[in-house]
Formats: sequence, C-alpha cells, structure tokens
Amino acid sequence: MGMWECSENIRPAHTLDLNSVSALHEHDENAERVDSSAKAVSKFHTHSIPLDMEDIERDWDKPVTEAGIAAKASVIVRVGMLDLGAGTGSFRVREMMHRIAYPLGVHVRADVNLTDIEASCTDGKDRITEVVDLPTTGVNTERIWLLEHFADWFNVNLGKGSMYHSQSDVSEGLMQHLDKRDASQVSAELSKQLKERQKAEQNQEGSDDPVLDALEMVTERAQEGDSTARPLHMRDIEAAAAAGRSNGDSVAEKPRKNRNCKPPKEYAEHFDHIGKAAGESQGVTVRQAHERLDMIERRKPLYSPAFAGLASACACASFVFLLGGGPYDMIGAFVGAGLGHWLRRRLFAHHLNQFFVTFVCVAVAALACTGMLRLIGLFDPIALQHDTAYIGAMLFVIPGFPLITGGLDMAKIDFPSGVQRLTYVLCIILMATLAGWMVASIVHLNPQGFEPLGLNPVINCLLRMLFAFIGVWGFSVMFNSPQRMCLVAATIGAITDT
Repeated sequence: MGMWECSENIRPAHTLDLNSVSALHEHDENAERVDSSAKAVSKFHTHSIPLDMEDIERDWDKPVTEAGIAAKASVIVRVGMLDLGAGTGSFRVREMMHRIAYPLGVHVRADVNLTDIEASCTDGKDRITEVVDLPTTGVNTERIWLLEHFADWFNVNLGKGSMYHSQSDVSEGLMQHLDKRDASQVSAELSKQLKERQKAEQNQEGSDDPVLDALEMVTERAQEGDSTARPLHMRDIEAAAAAGRSNGDSVAEKPRKNRNCKPPKEYAEHFDHIGKAAGESQGVTVRQAHERLDMIERRKPLYSPAFAGLASACACASFVFLLGGGPYDMIGAFVGAGLGHWLRRRLFAHHLNQFFVTFVCVAVAALACTGMLRLIGLFDPIALQHDTAYIGAMLFVIPGFPLITGGLDMAKIDFPSGVQRLTYVLCIILMATLAGWMVASIVHLNPQGFEPLGLNPVINCLLRMLFAFIGVWGFSVMFNSPQRMCLVAATIGAITDT
C-alpha cells in the first residue's frame, strides 16, 4: 500500500519536462506582460499634459504666437512648473507665468500651491485648463535665475521688453549657452563684453544715438540660419530709427519700456501678434521654447553630493559658533552635518519620501556628531561634556527657504499656498525633532547649552564675520547657487550678521 502511494506521487520524467517548459513559457509571457504594463503606466504617469499630444505636436515648428492655445499653454504652465519645483513662492510663479503669457496674447488664471498648479488659459477664442502635480518640492536657485533670463529672452524675441536684466542680450547669449556648466560665468563674460563694445560704439565718430547703435550692434551679431531666435525684433530698430524729432533728439525708447504703453480697449487686441500676417515670423517657435526649457530642467546639480556635504559641514559648524559653541562643538557639528547632508543627497537620488529621508539623515548626523565627541573624549575628557553640539549637526534640514516663501505668500493674502508651506515646514521640523529626541534618549545626551567662550570683543567680532561668511556660503551651495551668487550672499550675510 505504501509502495502504491509512493508510486502514485511519482510523475514520468517526460511529463515533468513538458510541464516545466510550459511553466517557463507562461512565466516569460507574464514577465513580458508586466514589463509592457509597467512601460504603459510610466508613459501616462506624468505630472502634466505630455508634449506629444496631437494639438501640441502640430504646432511644434510654428512661431509660438501663431500656435494654438494648447501649445501656448504648454509653454506657460511648464515655466510655472519649473519655477515652483525650484522652491519659489506662489506669487512669483504666477508672475512668471503672466510674463510668458503676455506676449502670446493669453490670459492666465492660476491657482498655485506647494506642489500643484491649476491654470486656465484663454486667448479670447479658445480656452484650456492644465493641472500640474509635482511629486516633491525642493530648492534650486540656479533654476530660478535661469528662468528669469528665459522670460527676458522670450519677451524680447517676441517684441516686448526685458524685466529681469537691464541688458536683454545677456539673456539672449545665456539661452544659447545652456550647455555650459557654469552659466554664471557665461553671463558675467557676456555682460562684460557687451559693456566694452557699447563703450567702443559710443566713442565712434558720427555716432549720434548710442541706444540705436546698441540695437544695431545686437542685430548684426545674429547669424543667419541659427536655430536660436534673433536677439531683438527688427521692429524695435525700425521704431528707434523712426523716433527722431524735429529738435534733433533721436534717442529711442528702450524695448523694456514698451510694457508701459497704454493698450487699446478691445479685448486681447493690445497684444502685438494680433492682426499679423499668417506667414510673418514672430522670432520663437514652440520647439525652440521647449528645447531651452528642456535644458534648464535637465541641468545637473552644480555640486556633487560630497562637495554639498562639505558645504553643509562648514555651514553648520559656523552657525554653531554664531550660536555660542566652542571648537569641540564645531568639530562635532562639522562631522555630523557633513555626513547627514551627503546621505540626504544620495537618498534623494532614489526618490524616497522626503520625511523619511529627513528622519534618517538627522539620526545619522546626531549619532555621527556624538560619536566624534566620544572619540575626542578619549584624549580630552572635556569633549564628553559638549552634548549640545548634536543640535548644530541637525541645522542642515531646517527648511528656511519654504518658511520665508510661506510668509511672503501669506503677506500677499495667498493663504492656501502660505499655509501649505508652513505646514510642510512644521512637518520637516517635527521629523527632525523626533530623530534628535530618539538619539538623545538612546545615547543619554543631556544638552545644557553652550558655555561662554570669553573671547575678546574685537576677536569675537572678527570671528563672527568670518563664520557668518562661511555659514551663508555653505547654505547657498546647498541651495545649488552658482559660486558668484554664493560669494555675494556670503558677503551680505557677513556684514549684516556682524
């Protein structure tokens, strides 16, 4: 009986092989089905209307002023999305969207919150509503700066004036060199070359109108066949040439003053593209606009995680001194903050939850700070008494940028965005507090505050100036600011703090 039961459970060898092959084929088919489903889901899991929509693609190579409302809205809303994702407040996001919409003849009504935008766009004939939902938020001051130049480039090439930079062709040149890693250096060189050339042009004999000479100089620099738009619209030069008066004063108004002209009363007819001939180029195509936005969006961070960690270490150690800490406190904060921010950059690269990352990184920073002080305590027992230093190692997670923008939004009576930003700040601080409390409970920390250093007032003043400079520089690097911007901010911080 036992033998029969055993033989009943044994399958022939060939039957087992056939079933195994069938199972393998079925597994492969399931895997292919899962892969195709994952690709399909990823294709439609976007945060805004995809740019390959038919009503956008058919206008891809048209001048943006002649495109349909869908193509125009794609540029307007994308600029707002990039600006919001870089950490700026809702008021500036709406302002940026209006700057892009105005030369297109589009009116925009946008609701901007911490991570989402709902914008309704109309050109007087058609209307469209787009919704953008960002997965997270952060700070990228370089992107904010580049978007300001993009808005100037966009407006000037559509016959309007610049608002951000007094020299609009600096923005034009910068938009042609977005592939350069150090865009601030490009901007500085362009500005310097422009000033030198304008000075030389003004000193030439027979030059009666320096403004007109500058406009002609910029136009001559544009190369035929270039994929980029012309630096200035020819209409500006024609208007400047026709602006001569009988008294000999032929100085034309700068393009940036065009926005002050009083528009006619008819709806949407104050936009310059209304009534233009169908074949007349307006300077920028939909493709050119999105190509530049692609380059701005895909720019890699200026600094590696290791360098950003070093900047965080320097900043937190400097602020520990400004709060009253001594050398041992600064060393502990330096090690903890540096390791913590380096880990945060690495974890953010894997798109992990921001609150989870904050908790983990603060815990690691506090443990690293405490461990460093315990290590120093083997040689100098006084270091064991500096339990307050671990608080300085946590400063790199304090969300000062959204705290300020949230306050500005509320000052602009934009309470939905302001309350969301302040709630986000409180959540980050809560996670950091819980992580710090956990570490303090585990290693039995008893912070009693920093002991007075007893420094000479003159030496204390000089050290405050030095460490204020380093602290502001470090946090500027953490915000992905170009080095020129970091140094300017650090100088201002050193002066005001001292």
